[in-house]
Amino acid sequence: MAEVRHLTMNELEAGVDEIKKSPLDEGILEMIVCRPAENEREVLEEGKLDLELGLIGDNWKTRGSSRTNDGFGHPDMQLNIMNSRSAALVAQDKDRWKLAGDQLYIDMNLSDKNLPPGSRMKIGSAIVEVTEIPHNGCKKFTERFGIDAVKFVNSPIGKELHLRGINAKVIEAGTVKVGDTVKKV
Repeated sequence: MAEVRHLTMNELEAGVDEIKKSPLDEGILEMIVCRPAENEREVLEEGKLDLELGLIGDNWKTRGSSRTNDGFGHPDMQLNIMNSRSAALVAQDKDRWKLAGDQLYIDMNLSDKNLPPGSRMKIGSAIVEVTEIPHNGCKKFTERFGIDAVKFVNSPIGKELHLRGINAKVIEAGTVKVGDTVKKV
């Protein structure tokens, strides 16, 4: 991948109107990314979502969480979902979306107003539920996309629209494919 210049806050803020055009009730699954090991990414055309393991092949469960006592991943952080328009803005190149560290990238409004915790989405033959735990920009996100990007996604508008993404868990196992319709249920 070629060296990419990180966008400034003004450049990022100029993209908010496009992100706000994301569909409310029915979107598209634009990318699936499996993280088999730390700092490894595998872009998939199809994935299986499992009640216990999340995205099959992803290291979510074994990577662990500081929010659990058993050393395993937090069940309410099984899936990280990012708005594809937000990913396109901060990453600037679709080949760099996977660096955000999310598994599912969808063209859909992820705001609390549209998808509050407890909301469910049908993706392919699976159903996932939005959880309450916030998904925030971190050190790795800063390194990959710049300090302005992390400030942008953690700003008041960034938090309102969940520009860094949302956490979810699998409610009904199934298969998901790039291009699948994503529907609120």
